[in-house]
Amino acid sequence: MQTSWIESANDGVTDFPLQNLPFGVFSTNRLDPRVGVAIGNQVLDLRACAEQGILRSLSPAIQQACTAPVLNRLMLLGRTASSALRGLLLEILGSDPVEARSKVTRILSSASDVTMHLPAVIGDYTDFYASIYHATNVGKLFRPDNPLLPNYKYIPIGYHGRASSIVISGAGVKRPNGQTKAADADHPAFGPSRSLDYELEVGFFIGAGNTRGEAIPIHEAENHIFGLCLLNDWSARDIQAWEYQPLGPFLAKNFATALSPWVVTMEALEPFRAASFKRGQEDPEPLPYLNSEADRRQGAIDLTLEVWLSSQRMRESKQAPIRISKGSARDLYWTLAQMVTHHASNGCNLQSGDLLGTGTVSGPAKDSAGCLLEMTQRGAEPIQLPGGEIRKFLEDGDEVIFRGFCEREGYPRIGFGECRGIILPAS
Repeated sequence: MQTSWIESANDGVTDFPLQNLPFGVFSTNRLDPRVGVAIGNQVLDLRACAEQGILRSLSPAIQQACTAPVLNRLMLLGRTASSALRGLLLEILGSDPVEARSKVTRILSSASDVTMHLPAVIGDYTDFYASIYHATNVGKLFRPDNPLLPNYKYIPIGYHGRASSIVISGAGVKRPNGQTKAADADHPAFGPSRSLDYELEVGFFIGAGNTRGEAIPIHEAENHIFGLCLLNDWSARDIQAWEYQPLGPFLAKNFATALSPWVVTMEALEPFRAASFKRGQEDPEPLPYLNSEADRRQGAIDLTLEVWLSSQRMRESKQAPIRISKGSARDLYWTLAQMVTHHASNGCNLQSGDLLGTGTVSGPAKDSAGCLLEMTQRGAEPIQLPGGEIRKFLEDGDEVIFRGFCEREGYPRIGFGECRGIILPAS
């Protein structure tokens, strides 16, 4: 197993070994935002790499993309370009040539000293509903006799979210105000949401897009994916319950969506590919445009996803966050490729930097539920926190932490970093 001359990349517990090298955008007190790569507990400045000639073996277009303040230009160049850049970085950070090491050492920053930013200018954001366990569990709460709508097994369901309210991990989330209607009330009321929730999701960025009017075939779909991150689609369940019919989510979900800052490439995740979700014998086959033998064989990613929670009282008493759920992206009914293909099937032009979300990732067990709505059965079965606190939904001061990682014997652990957010009081 190849190691790096950066020792923190070899400790076996880091999210960012040499084999990961995720891309992001960072700044320090001295520098404006720029593209970087995470390696161990360090961040490598790719703008400085380009300016110092370290990337001179790459095309001028790739070098210029590395000097941009966001990843869009690199995304636009497609998978071939990002793979070439990643290959050179593997060589520079792994083989320890004396000249390269002396140059690179000067342009490394400690991860604890940098500020992370959104990795791209996100022109559009679409959120899917790709977990059949989540869809079924939520359906049972609202439609016990008919939990799963008849179109679910034929079509990747999604809605267009709000790109302007996407925030980076660590940003505070103010409790939203909105209309809600109690079951025994004659009229709705306006005020702070009392059923604030998280949604554990995987986000993925579009690299090279498609021309408007042209579809993306299923066998080409993954070539349009630049990389993955963690995504928290914060949701106000009481606002959602009142407003969602007939057109679906609106103000209940567009007040904040949080992302982890590092984008993990498909190349880094290649050792952790797995067969797509095994459909039941009674389930229909995907329609031909969504059907691919290669996608069935390895369309899933064996990605473990965790939710950790820390209340304000826990932090004040020096108690560590507790893990409240653990699931897997293998439980998604629809694959990333199917979501991309369906999105573009009507000629919709996806663009570099567009963000797609999987929707809440839940598994078959209660402790693999990806949101409190499922876990607490709409508040009927509260969860217990240390010190006697209980939670039906999130309270002010609660901090939600997502973590994600891939593990397989014979390969280094590939992590995603964290996606954090603290609930702030409503205005």
